[in-house]
Amino acid sequence: MAVQAAEKDAVVLKNVEDEHLNDSPGNPGLISPDKGDITRLLTVPFSGRIRGGMRPGKKIMVMGIVELEPDSFDVSLTCGRDSEKDGAPHDVALKLTARFADRQFLRSARISGKWTVEEASTDYFPFIADQPFRIEIHCEHQRFRIFVDGHQLFDFYHKVKCFSSIDAVQIQGDLHITKLG
Repeated sequence: MAVQAAEKDAVVLKNVEDEHLNDSPGNPGLISPDKGDITRLLTVPFSGRIRGGMRPGKKIMVMGIVELEPDSFDVSLTCGRDSEKDGAPHDVALKLTARFADRQFLRSARISGKWTVEEASTDYFPFIADQPFRIEIHCEHQRFRIFVDGHQLFDFYHKVKCFSSIDAVQIQGDLHITKLG
């Protein structure tokens, strides 16, 4: 029974161009593709399903390496993955943007097709060209709490109140993904 509950909460990874899914039943909390599939599954741009949507207590982890000469990259938690086919823009519960030119780590949301004002980053810019990083997004009752390499950087208060509708992770930009969970 505990294994079934853990499997239900796993993030299922899916590349935009690949229908292969990896549920990793041995360790459903940390999803990592088979070695043979790693370059195919974790190609940027990337889109992955969050099975069961978000909820307080759940976290998303993105591990990667920044490219050698980066401009920017984005990590987004989006809503309505299955409704994207109808052409309407889906809501974005959280969009994290790392911009290297001005060393900013920004966050925003899109609700009913309109972007919120970008919240400015902290004084500390945690990303370095050609270096690995780990982003953790913890979902709490009132906010997302964002950590980079184990350091809490900021909170982002929820704009999307229906957590279960937050059902996808999208990643794009100047990075290589090494692991997701």
